[in-house]
Amino acid sequence: MKVSGFTFLRNAVMLDYPFIASIKSILPIVDEFIIALGPCEDNTEEELKKINSPKIKIVHTQWNEKMRESGFVYGQQKSIALFNCTGDWAFYLEADEVVHEDDLPRIYEAMEKYLKDDRVEALVFDYIHFYGNKNTYVWSPGWYRQEVRIVKNTIRVWAPKGLFFVVLETNKKGRYPRAAHTGAKIYHYGWVRKEEHMKLKFKMVDKYWGKTGERKVKYEEIDPKILREFKGTHPRVIQDWLPPAEGVFKANPYHKLTWKERKHRFLLFIEKIFKVDLSKKHFKLVK
Repeated sequence: MKVSGFTFLRNAVMLDYPFIASIKSILPIVDEFIIALGPCEDNTEEELKKINSPKIKIVHTQWNEKMRESGFVYGQQKSIALFNCTGDWAFYLEADEVVHEDDLPRIYEAMEKYLKDDRVEALVFDYIHFYGNKNTYVWSPGWYRQEVRIVKNTIRVWAPKGLFFVVLETNKKGRYPRAAHTGAKIYHYGWVRKEEHMKLKFKMVDKYWGKTGERKVKYEEIDPKILREFKGTHPRVIQDWLPPAEGVFKANPYHKLTWKERKHRFLLFIEKIFKVDLSKKHFKLVK
């Protein structure tokens, strides 16, 4: 069994992505790691070369600066990296996603288990979305709780955007992949970065979603009821990157809920009463 890791990057140093930790977190279980590297205004490529691993393969790409539709340019870059993978499995990580070292054996075992199972096209992970600081995570149906991050490299699969995958059944029809669960987690650190880095990110990429104007970023303006204390351990590779923090992140107690936040708070209540998960799924779980 051969396993490929892959991602896409652009100005990752400037935007303070923990991309080195992300890549290193799965290097032990992949045979190659493909990086679609767009034009950078920083030293992202130099930092990648410092990893000094023969598994790293950089594919230089160009971004379509005229693309303004639903983040499809992310899907294009993600697909370029995927199409350069040569493994039986292709393991995708975004630049702010990290895998815990304790989960590596069960992930590899899942790939071995389902390699010859034609029912399974992909593998799913649970998500921990950290928010504000390393001691706090979000629990809400408005934040995806599970997502596909490994796909078989023998099926017709592509990426309409950065988040998920679509399998082409015919030349005109696509669907979400059939997936099994790895029993592992993805640690998502995008919202732990300083606010100025998040503001810069939005300024640089919002245009690809057709958005105009400067987006306001104030971490404290969030529904306090969806913030929970993280009591586990962080992956070793990310610990030097994480800013020091004490206690749970303090949201504005007088925060005025948006329409979406009111909707998600109601759905959270329904989940608690009926013991269901109402978060979005981009896969069909194989049982």
